[in-house]
Amino acid sequence: QVQLVESGGGLVQAGGSLRLSCAPSGRTFGSYAMGWFRQAPGKEREFVAAIDWSGGRTYYADSVKGRFTISRDNARNTVYLQMNSLKPEDTAVYYCAADRTINTIVVVRSPRFWGQGTQVTVSS
Repeated sequence: QVQLVESGGGLVQAGGSLRLSCAPSGRTFGSYAMGWFRQAPGKEREFVAAIDWSGGRTYYADSVKGRFTISRDNARNTVYLQMNSLKPEDTAVYYCAADRTINTIVVVRSPRFWGQGTQVTVSS
């Protein structure tokens, strides 16, 4: 059974920082593209960021560009989302995702594998 396990969520004040981690279990994801999505209450799930298998290409939603950074450590089989200058509108459940192709995450936005999500709450 393949699972993506997120961690690092929590409550932070506006302007603060959090780092989310995603560690797959049951499979090595070194050859997979990885991404992060989020879903706020009453809203549809939206794309946040993605990174290709090598870490050489990254993609961001306009709303987080310049504030969030996605990275990966294939030796540790872990993907990170560093979130700085957080705003109340960043409050959401954040989901880790994985797929063989980066386009499925960034363009189609329907990756094969999903985590259970971690809550991020930004207070004003």
